[in-house]
Amino acid sequence: MDMTTFQTFREVARRGSFTRAAEALGYAQSSITAQIQKLEQAYGVTLFERAGRQMRLTPPGEELLKFVLPMLDLYAESMEKISQQMGGTLTIGTIDSLAAYVMPTYLQQLRVEIPGLSVHLFPDREDVLLAKVKEGDYDIGLLLDRIPADPALQCQVVREEPLVLIAEPGHALSTRAQVEIADLEDCEFIMTEGSCLYRSMFELLLKDTKIRYRTVFELGNLEAVKHCVMKGLGIALLPRVVAEGEIQRGSLAVIPFHHPDLRIYLQWVMHPKKWRSAALDHFIRLIDTVEAELQ
Repeated sequence: MDMTTFQTFREVARRGSFTRAAEALGYAQSSITAQIQKLEQAYGVTLFERAGRQMRLTPPGEELLKFVLPMLDLYAESMEKISQQMGGTLTIGTIDSLAAYVMPTYLQQLRVEIPGLSVHLFPDREDVLLAKVKEGDYDIGLLLDRIPADPALQCQVVREEPLVLIAEPGHALSTRAQVEIADLEDCEFIMTEGSCLYRSMFELLLKDTKIRYRTVFELGNLEAVKHCVMKGLGIALLPRVVAEGEIQRGSLAVIPFHHPDLRIYLQWVMHPKKWRSAALDHFIRLIDTVEAELQ
């Protein structure tokens, strides 16, 4: 048994697929299958079972993963400390909006500064992201949330991310100097998916203030939300970073609405006992540097 086999096991567990694990690791799928079979023979148990198109861990597989994750973490620590090389792998969990509109800037800089580093970026729902940070699947997570995102984790605020109501250019509300909550009465909204934090915050605010409104579309894709707003199909609440490009180009207008109950923060989260590799420390410092340059 070698560390490669355990790394393969972790990758299949992480991705739920022999095929996707093979693509990520650069192996033939037959090699992945052989390594998992080798593990199953060594432990005398079945580690994975098929659930539709996904592979999921059996109870023995879940128990083995609890040993494998810290073992691989310790292995990476020993390799870095002994070789004194800045490299290895950095596994980052984030949410879709940050993966699309924030992470590319970080990753571009990271590639320049640590060319030998392999970065695995996983967009996930916030609840899944937090759980995987706790379990050690992710070295670090980036998300938008209230403070703190999870009191059981180490949380560091990077900045407040403004939430903006966007509309098509020339929308009646976008031409006002100030819009109050009562002005949103009977508005038609294009909402993000139901699990979205800022959507639930906004809907709670509308409910508490007894504002009548109508949800005309519920869309899980942020680009689709923006394009529907541009077509005049409704207005939407989004993090400013998501719509910044369209706002600057004039294809979307900002409705001058602000409310103290609608505040979220870009923050990173990490397990409090997580070993911080040189690459992870560098990435954390890089976030601060990039954000300072953007302000």
